[in-house]
Amino acid sequence: MTHHPHDHEDHSDEDGPTAPETGGEVVPLDAARRRARRADDRDEDEFFDRETIAIEGTVLGPPVDPPDDDVPYRSNTDRRRAPIVPATLKSWNGTRSMLIWAAKDAGYVLGYHAVRSPKYAAKAILYAPVGFFRATGKLLHWATAEEGNWALRQYAADRNDPETWLKLDKQRQRQSRWRWSVLAALAVTALIGLLVFLLADIPTWGRLLAIAVVVPLLARAGRPTDKPITDRVSEGPRYRKLTAELVRRALLSCGVSGINQAVSKDQHAISFPQDIHRDGPGHLAIIDLPFGVEAADVVARRGRLASGMRLPLDQVWPEPGDGHPGRLALWVGYEPASQMKQPAWPLLKDGKVDVFKPFPFATTPRMDTINAALMFRNWLVGGQPGSGKTFALRLAVLAASLDPRAELRIYELKGVGDFKVLEPVCTEYGNGFDDETIARCAGMIRWLYKECEHRSKRIAHFAQLGKAPENKVTPELASLKDSGLHPLIVAIDEIQELFLHPKYGKEAGEILEKVIKLGRALGVILLIGTQIPDKDSLPTGITRNVNTRYCMSVADQVANDMILGTSMYKNGYRATIFEPVKEAGWGILSGLGKPAARRSFMVDTDAAKHVVARAMQLRGLAGTLPEEGTQTRTDAPTFDLLTDLAQIWPAGETAAWNETLCTRLAELRPDFYTGWASEQLTTALKPHAVPVQSIGRRIDGKAVTRRGIRLDDLTDAIAERNRRTGTE
Repeated sequence: MTHHPHDHEDHSDEDGPTAPETGGEVVPLDAARRRARRADDRDEDEFFDRETIAIEGTVLGPPVDPPDDDVPYRSNTDRRRAPIVPATLKSWNGTRSMLIWAAKDAGYVLGYHAVRSPKYAAKAILYAPVGFFRATGKLLHWATAEEGNWALRQYAADRNDPETWLKLDKQRQRQSRWRWSVLAALAVTALIGLLVFLLADIPTWGRLLAIAVVVPLLARAGRPTDKPITDRVSEGPRYRKLTAELVRRALLSCGVSGINQAVSKDQHAISFPQDIHRDGPGHLAIIDLPFGVEAADVVARRGRLASGMRLPLDQVWPEPGDGHPGRLALWVGYEPASQMKQPAWPLLKDGKVDVFKPFPFATTPRMDTINAALMFRNWLVGGQPGSGKTFALRLAVLAASLDPRAELRIYELKGVGDFKVLEPVCTEYGNGFDDETIARCAGMIRWLYKECEHRSKRIAHFAQLGKAPENKVTPELASLKDSGLHPLIVAIDEIQELFLHPKYGKEAGEILEKVIKLGRALGVILLIGTQIPDKDSLPTGITRNVNTRYCMSVADQVANDMILGTSMYKNGYRATIFEPVKEAGWGILSGLGKPAARRSFMVDTDAAKHVVARAMQLRGLAGTLPEEGTQTRTDAPTFDLLTDLAQIWPAGETAAWNETLCTRLAELRPDFYTGWASEQLTTALKPHAVPVQSIGRRIDGKAVTRRGIRLDDLTDAIAERNRRTGTE
């Protein structure tokens, strides 16, 4: 065989030792491995583009931003410590509500079992002998110490293991020895006790007590496992405790897409920044909804939320929580609100009111008291018949009557006398829906506008003296005798009867809107009640300027938003959920904090008489009690503007300027028309459809044009009014 020089080349440094020839090809293994790695690298190079740079030996460090789930964001304002005193014990009302509910539940259970106690006694007497023998047998078996030991000894005997058997038997004897001693002591004690019970001079109550203790114990030992002595109070829990799982399930059943999508991606999308805890007669859960979901979305689906919890609607009360729009405060009561007894009005038996300070007006579903304010506010209370609207409005007036400084003027245009009990403390009172009463009410509204003008001048005077900061009535000015700035409370129930009146309605609406705008800072407070909230019976200019709204049971979304404001129904504040009569007093209260469901205190007519008697006593001492027979306005206008214009019309003139007519009107009725300008006359003529236009004249040879009216238009307006009213 021919040998080539390179066949004997030493490859030990590069390729390692070679195998001896055996007739096949010799392949260096290390070189083959390196070629295979290079081939793999070429394959990777073909897969990646030429700009790819392979980085080997990368050391992974910690993430730049920790995961959100592990380290949630918390601002300094969000760091709160757990309260030392539980929330339910911070107020007497909450503690009382919790104790009342616990007492009611315990009383029900005791009463339930007390009625069935004869049956329980019969069962106990029947099972007690069986229990005696069964207990005796168990004690004897325990004393022998055979429990478990006998099976082990039998196993040792089966294996022919005498040594183990003897050890086990000795252990049994040691245990049995002290157990028999204990059993003997118990037997002697029981025998002595029996002899004492039979022979000693023991009071009857002592014997009964011994029987009441021993017999139930023996009966418990002797009854069958599936036959309890006492009956079950209920088939289910008396109260479904609020848990995180229950809340999550209910929220998912609401049908809010943002919640369902977030939870499908992250089961912790719904979180609880605080532990669920007792709060009054129920439990409170503070919930952070998924990102982008507002609490109002859940509040609007309160019915679905209650369905998801399998609870009555008036037992589940969701509200927007504090902190951010996505925080929900869910309160679930021990029982439905319709079954909970509301506490009495705190001012029912004693107390005095300062209209500049809040007074108790309503309660929350948790039975916490909600205070309301009167000064610098105007109220609108609306609801369908049977919703409790009149009682809520009367409650506010009753509170105002307990401030001796407050002057009351009341008109109820329903004619049933719900406010009649307040007449003794009223400067002016009207009851009925006849034309005469409505005319007096319209006259009072015109007088209110003049009163606002008078008060504005008084405010300006005291502001120059430094006694009216911010140009508003202060408690000191209201208390100052003869200042003319005492609180003036005007309540008009069923005001739609006035606004829908063909003669006085339009004018009254326009003037009342101005009074609402002007009177708030002047100590004039308007309380309006209506059961027909629409654009015709309740002008939008009035609803837009009222800052306290109480919407009780209404029939539809339009009425709901007419009282509470645009989009309130969409945002979940729905008074349509309340049932008239059954849930009278419940409503959505807006303007006193966040809008929420509230229940006004119930004060019936008999109780209101006692409050009014106390108010009369306070006013008598202060010298502000109206004298009997003078409950009217001394300057109440009892005239007609069109008639007055016809009376003072310049003779021989076919047209007259407004300023000329105002001067003549002031001479005719100075108490009312003094201070009228052209603009006021124009406003007063609008309801009568008398056009005010430019009237031209020549004075000293010069053409002068001013606003005025024509005699023909005035005559036509008078004729049209007489035709409508049937007068000549």
